[in-house]
Amino acid sequence: MDRSEFREHRFRVRDGLQLYARSYGDVRLGRIPVVCLPGLTRNSRDFHELAAYLASPSGGGHFILSLDSRGRGGSQRDDDTTRYTIAAETSDLIAACAYLGIEKAIFIGTSRGGLILHHLIGLAPALIARVILNDIGPVIEIEGLLRIRDYLNAATGPASWTAAPRYLQSVHGDDFPVLREADWREMAKAIYRDEGGIPVGDFDPAIAAQLQALTADTSLPDLWPQFSAFAGLPMMVVRGEHSRLLSQATVEEMKRRHPNLITVTAVGQGHAPLLHLDDPRQAIAAFLQR
Repeated sequence: MDRSEFREHRFRVRDGLQLYARSYGDVRLGRIPVVCLPGLTRNSRDFHELAAYLASPSGGGHFILSLDSRGRGGSQRDDDTTRYTIAAETSDLIAACAYLGIEKAIFIGTSRGGLILHHLIGLAPALIARVILNDIGPVIEIEGLLRIRDYLNAATGPASWTAAPRYLQSVHGDDFPVLREADWREMAKAIYRDEGGIPVGDFDPAIAAQLQALTADTSLPDLWPQFSAFAGLPMMVVRGEHSRLLSQATVEEMKRRHPNLITVTAVGQGHAPLLHLDDPRQAIAAFLQR
């Protein structure tokens, strides 16, 4: 990963926690910035390749901000674990935009990041110019959430950096048949941090522990009222072909309620699609140019 491609930012939010973000490209070019929000336990490294491309002349020359939510990646872990909530993380997002002087942006939200956007539209609608939801919508399938619960709270993990790509492929390979060996290596670099030569998940374990109370009988509230607030905004949803979290039926209902919604299928991918692969990357670049 070439650090010359991005700048690092550290700033404090309302409760004093220090957060981390990366920016790519030149904000002075005057284009609407693109803000990337990762999934539940993921971080800004997930977006590195996509952000570097979109910031390049061939990708449109956009200014990209990629945020680590509290407790993930380079952001500080929170001693008060009850603040690992979508409400707190939405407040953090608003603070991040204020810190960098972003008054309006195009938002890309992967999974949890997309849920934050459903909250943001009610709190700060003027911030949002366009929305891209990556494998998330107003209805979450409990099967997919239980799978995430079990994976994140598993007692085992890769024993070494050499083993990490194979470990990830053994867990996720059925849902991501399109990925090559190099993709699994890049995923390992994005997911894990190094602790004494051992790769460990780069997030506060308390975040994953929140899922342990879930069961197959858990009732998950839908977000259709919040989704309706996106009416009139240009919007795209990317769904992994093998996603267990976002159903095709939900995508069809999203399209019915938002007739101008652009839908993209990430072929050969599950939850959550890697957006820098060819099909989603080109669709996103075209959407940003519209």
